[in-house]
Formats: sequence, C-alpha cells, structure tokens
Amino acid sequence: MNRIEEIYWLRCYGCLAVFGFHFLDRINQHLDHLALNLARIPTVLGTPSFIFISIFLFSARYGNAIPEGFLTNRVKYVMIPYLVYGLIYSTTEFVRVNAGDGEVGFVDNAVEYLLYAGWHGYFLIIAMQFYAFYWAYTRFALGRLLEPGPWLVIGSLISMGYWGLTRWLGIDPPGYLLWIAPLGWIYLFFLALLLVRHYPTPERVPLLGELARPRWLVAMTSLVVLLSLPGWLNYSSKETWVIPLFILFVLWTMTRLHGRPAPPLVRRINEHSFGIYLAHPLFFGVVDFWDRQLNFPLPLYALLLVVTGFAGSIGLNVLANRLTWGGLMFGKRLRVA
Repeated sequence: MNRIEEIYWLRCYGCLAVFGFHFLDRINQHLDHLALNLARIPTVLGTPSFIFISIFLFSARYGNAIPEGFLTNRVKYVMIPYLVYGLIYSTTEFVRVNAGDGEVGFVDNAVEYLLYAGWHGYFLIIAMQFYAFYWAYTRFALGRLLEPGPWLVIGSLISMGYWGLTRWLGIDPPGYLLWIAPLGWIYLFFLALLLVRHYPTPERVPLLGELARPRWLVAMTSLVVLLSLPGWLNYSSKETWVIPLFILFVLWTMTRLHGRPAPPLVRRINEHSFGIYLAHPLFFGVVDFWDRQLNFPLPLYALLLVVTGFAGSIGLNVLANRLTWGGLMFGKRLRVA
C-alpha cells in the first residue's frame, strides 16, 4: 500500500489532541477561564481521529480480502496493552487514594478500570469492536446492505441521538461503559469506508466536495465557539456537536493534505503515537505528585506537564520496544517510512 501522507498528519493531530485534552484538564483544576474552554474545542477530535484512522487504514490495505489471523492479531496488539496499562493505572489510583484520606479496595478498583473500561484507554475497546465489525462486514459482504454513503448519514443520526438521549435521560452506568458502546461511534466506521472507496479524490463526489470546502468547517467551528460563550456546551468527544464537526474536519483534511509530505517531527510523533496516547497521564501523575509537595507556579507546572508528558512517554515507548515483549505490552512503535 502506498503511503497515505494525510494519515500521518491526522494521526499526529489526534495524538496531540488527546494529549492536549488531558493537559487542559490538569490546568483547569488550577484556573477556570473561557479561553481554556475554547482551547478544548480542537482537542475533542482526538479520540474520533484514532478510531477513524484504524478503520481507514485496514480498509485501504485489505479491502475485502481480510488476511488469516486478522482478529487474533488485533486482540494481541490492542487488548494486551489495554490490560497492562489498565492494571498500572488502577494500581496507581489505588495507592494514591489509600495514601490520602480515601479508601478503595484493590479488586473493586481494578474491576472499575479493566472490566468497566474506567480509564482513557477505553478507546481500545471501541477500536476492537470495530475491528470485529470490519471483519464481519467484509466476511459476510454486508456492504450490499450497509452502503457507506447512506449509512454515514444514518450512522451520524444514530450517534448524535445516542449521545443526546443518554445525556438527556441521565444514563450513567459504571466506568466508561456508556462511552464504549459502538452506537456512539458508528458514524466513524462508515465515514472511513466511504473515503476509502473514493480515495484519493473524494471531492469528485459533489456532496463530499462541497462539504470539504473550508467554509463549512469554519462555519461549524464558529457556531461551536458562539455556543461556548454562554457556557452551553460540554467539551468531550462524546457530544452531539462533535459529529458534524469531525466529519467536516476529516473531509477538509483528507482533501487539502493529500500528497503533502509530513515533516520529520510529524513522522516522529507518529512513530510513538500509541505510546504517547497510553502513557502520558502516568507522567502527568508524576508532575502532580511533585506539585503537591512543592506547589509549582502555574506556568512552571504547565511546562513540566508538557515536557515530562512527552519525554517520559516517548522514552518509555523507545525502551519498551527494545525488549522482546515490550512493544506488545506497552504499545507497539509504528513503522514510519
């Protein structure tokens, strides 16, 4: 498969967006300001970017010819890091709570993290479900019934309805079980299949070409900013307004960045993106520990989060991938030409 340069850009953006979302969460605990809310808007596209990329690449690489062992390999490289990091995060939370004024049982806390997907790695559960769906979609030729074009519209309505209704009804199951349900992300599956079908020139489809124009993305972003001013919006990837924003963003990205070579920095972030995604909150936690002891000024605290988060995550990823089972357990380093 030829290199798809725009995916390098999009993966880099998704990695920085997830990192930035958690960074702003930390800063928001020290400072509450409208500017922070506005800064969150581009960060909510991080998780949808990763899900979209995973479906897009497998569809572009394999088409309808799924190789033997596809699901087995996906389980191995997705679920083992999920379990390893989930156990690490649950253990550190157990230690943190019990070392303070709280009390939590080790097993109960581990169940919350691992069984109920109660940590930021819930994305891996979503991805695994769509890998299985992609296998079934191709294995049983479901494309005859679920055409990507019409089902992008239907899937978008389903996902928007899912997030809207669950918020309106106040549905709140344990952990992140609400978040990992595929109904909230189904639009990404059909968006990826549709763009693969028309790659590399989706703009030749009149409607896609029109929606890929920057004016629609600018208009949607402006509307989100306008609704943010009175505080009417929540900021996460699990909001109804994120769905049209992400679709417009991806259409613009995939048309405007096609064939534009990604620079070395973008490629380097791509190499370690999985490790950065999984590990950066661990190193944020190190900064938080020292901040409680030394009470850093906010600018220094922010700088330490960025430097420690990136350097620690990349360093761990490099070290882990030098060990025989390290990449399998702590996130495989991507091969970037």
